[in-house]
Parts: sequence; C-alpha cells; structure tokens
Amino acid sequence: MWQKSSFSGDDASRDCVEVAAATGGESLLLRESDVPGTTLRISAPSLRALLGAARSGALGGAAADVSQRPA
Repeated sequence: MWQKSSFSGDDASRDCVEVAAATGGESLLLRESDVPGTTLRISAPSLRALLGAARSGALGGAAADVSQRPA
C-alpha cells in the first residue's frame, strides 16, 4: 500500500513522494505521485544514507533543502 509523504499536506494536486514496502519486506519502493508507473527499489539502510547525504548538503543543489526530520 502506497503512503504519501507527510510533507505533501492535504492538497491532492500537489506532487509528492510515496513509499510502500516491497513484497517480502526486504526493501522499500519509492515513486513520485505524478509518475506512478516508475518506481525505485531501495533498502532501508540505503534510503537512510541517501536522506543523510541530502540533509548534509553532500548532494548539492536543491537536495540541500531537505527537511531535518528524522528518517
């Protein structure tokens, strides 16, 4: 079951990232709401590392604006 990011608010027309547990629970699936047919499979540790890099600014650009909410 896909869950919408809490950062998206209640505005259904707003683009957002959605997450779901992959079959077997070993990894997560991510997708962007405006492109639901394209998904990214990622492990929980890899997602934590990606979010940490974005929060630290290591990815540069707009990624440095990622909220400081815990992963």
